[in-house]
Amino acid sequence: MQGENSVQNELFERAKRFQENNPIVSFADLKNNNLCDQQFLDPVWKISSQKNGESAFSNNLLHTLLYVRNICKLSFNTIEGIEACSAKSWLAQEHNPERNLEGGGIMTVIRANHLEKSAVNMSCVWGPSYPALEGENAGKPFSATGVSLISHPRNPYAPIMHLNIRCIQVKDGNKVTTWIAGGADLTPMHNFEEDTVLFHDAMKKVCERNSNIANYEKYKKWADEYFYIPHRKEARGVGGIFFDFVKIENEHDFSLLLDVGQYAAKAYAEILSRRIELPYDEELAEKHLYWRGRYAEFNLVYDRGTRFGLMTGGNHEAIFCSLPPRVKW
Repeated sequence: MQGENSVQNELFERAKRFQENNPIVSFADLKNNNLCDQQFLDPVWKISSQKNGESAFSNNLLHTLLYVRNICKLSFNTIEGIEACSAKSWLAQEHNPERNLEGGGIMTVIRANHLEKSAVNMSCVWGPSYPALEGENAGKPFSATGVSLISHPRNPYAPIMHLNIRCIQVKDGNKVTTWIAGGADLTPMHNFEEDTVLFHDAMKKVCERNSNIANYEKYKKWADEYFYIPHRKEARGVGGIFFDFVKIENEHDFSLLLDVGQYAAKAYAEILSRRIELPYDEELAEKHLYWRGRYAEFNLVYDRGTRFGLMTGGNHEAIFCSLPPRVKW
């Protein structure tokens, strides 16, 4: 018992250090933070560079996405207590040569003691023909970049967490339309009310900080409707927020993407510190594998991000990172 308490206390301390060392940062102050890569050293900068040497994306957008990716990586490493993330770059032309796409991305995967399989992926692609789910933009030149996170803890009491943030631009002659999309949601097998409250409170703060374009009640309802498995007639998890096709005209609105990432990462680190060392038996572990099947079904059949990634010629290994490492039906 003393040993278990010692491990649990260490987890609490790690989560506490993560919170204290990484206070919420505003979009205006983002470039003063090392996690946004002020030195332009990350491979993403080269991946996003066009043939003329100019970036396909604004620096402010890439700094925002890099911060989110890096704060999520840091949260995973902090919880595990080791540098457990491995990164791998990919290029669109090499991965999918039959598509006339440029750019690529970086897969960052962790397979460790507590986090059986987690990933934080960032992609930056552009091309001459947008494969729109929204018909009015089909066939137009486009660029799309984003960060996606998925975490499948080993412990059945620790919830799955998913977040996605992305920005898409479509050109129609001299007109450029920009929109952002994303969200974050929690999927526990065993619902601890205090975890659900913590996560929803975090998402509410995200919307309050970005009230010029975000509405918590609307985005929460959107998540409840979106994260639903029709053939099972059940929700996928306890929700969070979800938004899509939010048109923006000011780069300051990237603040919504920034806040989704940093608030979700901080809330999830605290939740993991509470759950990943709870004792469980083989019966519950087996039940956990069957329960994960629901998550796989949703991602393969209904998830818009999966469909968009495949339609835009994305890296299928990165796209299917969202699937659980082990699952049963």
